Amino acid sequence: MKAFSLSLKGLRRDLRAADVRALFVALMLAVAASTMIGFFLDRLDRGLTRQAGQLMGGDLVLEQSDPFTKELRQTLRDAGLTLSQQVDLVSMASRDNAFQPVSLKVVDPAYPLYGQVRVERGDGTETLAHGPDPGSVWVAPRLARLMGFEIGDTLRIGESTFTVSGLVEREPDQSAGFSAFNPRVMMHRDDLPATGLVQPGSRLEYELLAKGPPDAVARVQSRLDRLRDNGVEVRDVREDRPRLGGALDRAQRYLSLSGLAAVLLAGVAVAMATRRYVDRHLDTAALLRCFGASQRQLSTLFSLQLMWLAVAASVAGALLGLAGQAGLLAILTRFLPLELPPPGPLPLLMGVFTALAILVGFAGPMLLRLKCVSALKVLRRELDPMPVSGWVVIGVASLVFGALLWLYSGDFMLSLGLLVGGELALALLWALGHVLLTALLWLVRGAAGDDRHGARHAWRLGARQLARRRQASLGQLLAFSVTFAAMAIIALVRGDLVSAWEAQLPENTPNYFAINIQPDERDGFREIVENASDTRSDLYPIVRGRLVTINDQPAEATVSADQEAPDELRRALNLTWRATLPAGNRIVAGEWFDADAPAGDDRPVPISMEQGLAERLDVSLGDVLGFDIGSEHVSGRVTSLRSLDWESFRPNFFVIFPPGALERFSHSYITSFHLENDRQATIGKLVSRYPSVSLLNVDAILEQVRELLAQVTRAIELVLVFVLLAGVSVLYAALTASRPMRAHEGALLRVFGAGDRMIARIQGAEFALLGIASGLLGALLAEAAALGVYLVWFDLPPRLHWPLWIVLPVGGALLIGGIGHLLTRSVRRQAPMESLRLLGET
Repeated sequence: MKAFSLSLKGLRRDLRAADVRALFVALMLAVAASTMIGFFLDRLDRGLTRQAGQLMGGDLVLEQSDPFTKELRQTLRDAGLTLSQQVDLVSMASRDNAFQPVSLKVVDPAYPLYGQVRVERGDGTETLAHGPDPGSVWVAPRLARLMGFEIGDTLRIGESTFTVSGLVEREPDQSAGFSAFNPRVMMHRDDLPATGLVQPGSRLEYELLAKGPPDAVARVQSRLDRLRDNGVEVRDVREDRPRLGGALDRAQRYLSLSGLAAVLLAGVAVAMATRRYVDRHLDTAALLRCFGASQRQLSTLFSLQLMWLAVAASVAGALLGLAGQAGLLAILTRFLPLELPPPGPLPLLMGVFTALAILVGFAGPMLLRLKCVSALKVLRRELDPMPVSGWVVIGVASLVFGALLWLYSGDFMLSLGLLVGGELALALLWALGHVLLTALLWLVRGAAGDDRHGARHAWRLGARQLARRRQASLGQLLAFSVTFAAMAIIALVRGDLVSAWEAQLPENTPNYFAINIQPDERDGFREIVENASDTRSDLYPIVRGRLVTINDQPAEATVSADQEAPDELRRALNLTWRATLPAGNRIVAGEWFDADAPAGDDRPVPISMEQGLAERLDVSLGDVLGFDIGSEHVSGRVTSLRSLDWESFRPNFFVIFPPGALERFSHSYITSFHLENDRQATIGKLVSRYPSVSLLNVDAILEQVRELLAQVTRAIELVLVFVLLAGVSVLYAALTASRPMRAHEGALLRVFGAGDRMIARIQGAEFALLGIASGLLGALLAEAAALGVYLVWFDLPPRLHWPLWIVLPVGGALLIGGIGHLLTRSVRRQAPMESLRLLGET
């Protein structure tokens, strides 16, 4: 109890010290960043887990491009499962002269298996356990606003006209992804045939949703495995929980990266502040040893002090993190497909654990000096305990940070790789810092020019101060470089996440895709598009086929046991035929096949394959691929590999056959084209003449993406604030730690006749040189780290950020110079004798 009381009294007294305040701020920011992100992601994860069945629409979801057989449905019913059938497709809705692409959802009387549909029926919102009646449709409110109709009006879809009987406010099985950008239209299954949208080769997705207990699903597991082998997509709620899609998936990765960066920066700040804290308490520890305190008692006393500080910082940081996650939720809530549960206690516990881990890892090794202090230090001030090696501190801190990284990421190999890579980077950074600091000092010393106002002399003295404390300067340089690099990476990723996709769209990018064009509609459709559009692609035939064999072996057998089979083996591919190489394609291996290549016999026909798919499947030139198309089997020999321009917004195909190989199969056509705003009347002509053709408005999709990314940008900017504050805390802690040394040096300068103005110039030059060197080193580290993060984590194209090499050195000089000037202003005002008394604290 005495130790508890004494530690509290000591902490209350120490709160007036700048290094303890820096410790508190750094720990608070680490807890705030980790708990804010932890609270948000935990709520998201628990919400998806709790409502997985509702989000998927059932405990089991089967999806394929053909209707499910009666025999399969009966097998599932016999196992004890309740079934509901759906059909999803993209179509065009029209009313008067207004046209709008829609996502059509066709449901049966058993819909929904889980939850209820909230529908505005004209006299208030109703919660219903069924879909629309035959002859009527329910639509998304956005569609009503876009096309200007109300409940009770009519809407034409395909070849049929329907009455709008409700506006859907929420669907129980609303997609958790962001691919369905078109407004939703819900229709009864009995009305689908009359629309004329189901044609040979039409792009439809048939879904079979099943609800039942886990043992019922287990009874049909063998049948489900056979369905997977036959190309049916099978999603089990126990294993295939819905995901949030690419946009929020990248946002989650960014949030995790930002949280770890904030924790790392806070740890560096803790290490810098602890060094000053230990130096300041050496005399106190020596006095306590004189009064009979043991090493164990010293360790307990100072550990308790820092523990109280960690608890207080954890409480303040948790409250700040709780407010921050509420801000994140408020920004992103409109894009979340579900209502999130209230925050749980786990992120709070993780935040407290993070604060304690940072103290142990980044401050623990340096606290050993207090334990080892000698009582004779009271009389002989030079008897300071040997400082712990910087590499020991870095090693222990790296292990703790690696453990935190493993804890937060859940990937041991990734954590180990980053930890080893980080250690190597620190060693290289230390060597480069030594070279860079030497080069800057040499340049300053050799600078010539007018020194009328003593500026050149101040720069030389500032450089000499850095050179005299080479090891301490290198330590600060390393800390500042890591700080600038972490802040830069977070800022760079933020900018590139938002802007990378925008730069991929050239002028006159096709803004419409047309699919499900029937062979007898091809010529007429092409004529209308050619008269209205200056930018268009060819019409490509589409045949759906599944890759089943590679060199007469089952395709999935070619994938090693420790790898997951590519998605292209689980679903049917879009195949086409063409005599010439498509625009935007480039041959990277082999030769394009002869247009007169024989087809129709038992010999494999020549085919061209996309390079990326060939690499994923370990396919090379000369390999024979077998495809199941309908009830027939077609073989093709790979004669060329192609690279594709996936950002061209033109139709692209993994596999292309020569003419004459696939024409006998049922097929439709696809094309893309660009229409200006004043040519939108063309859409009306296409829809009225070809109602079964699905037109996808890419402009509408891009507008939705822009809106989504704008919200995600605001969310990540909120996290960026915490990272920047953590970076500033590092600068503050490092400059606070060196304050006594600079005060002593300033006092010596004043003894030898230097005035306040000259001392300010010398210290400013020292800070500026340190900032320039740290900025250059930070830019190098940021570019290298960004390369790895972009390629491994975010799947973004790497590029050189040349403004970084200007902003970081200049910003480093201004930031470190500004903070250093503010922190040393009171020191410069002290009398020389008072500053010289700080000699024992340096």
